Amino acid sequence: MLTKKGKYGLKAAVHLARLSAGSSTQVADIAEANNIPKKFLDVILGELRNAGFLASKKGKLGGYRLARAPEDIVVGDMIRALDGPLAPFPCASRNAYEACEDCDVSTCEVRLLMVRVRDAIGTVLDTITLAQMRDLSHEALTSFVDYI
Repeated sequence: MLTKKGKYGLKAAVHLARLSAGSSTQVADIAEANNIPKKFLDVILGELRNAGFLASKKGKLGGYRLARAPEDIVVGDMIRALDGPLAPFPCASRNAYEACEDCDVSTCEVRLLMVRVRDAIGTVLDTITLAQMRDLSHEALTSFVDYI
């Protein structure tokens, strides 16, 4: 399950993706616009900066901005940076694998299913860029208007 940290991080990144290229904004503005607690957002944005997704500048005219174009940022990479592996269980993880004490990893039906779940989640999240995610609400609104 995506944590609040992951959810808030994605919301903040989408907020930054809506700004004109190279523009930055203050944490307080992002927090207020997205209904995110500012102190929690400070921590999240720091982690995204340390992972190379954001850049920051201190001072009166400072703030956060995307470090790369939103077309070059993969959503799955951001989620992994904030929440860790996508796998529902450690025994189904590629990068943080841990064997279960109570089953045989080669025959455990639960593990085999969770590997498929991990792959399905990864297929979606690793093929969507921040730019595509940013544009989802516009696409949904357009589809809804077309439907009516």
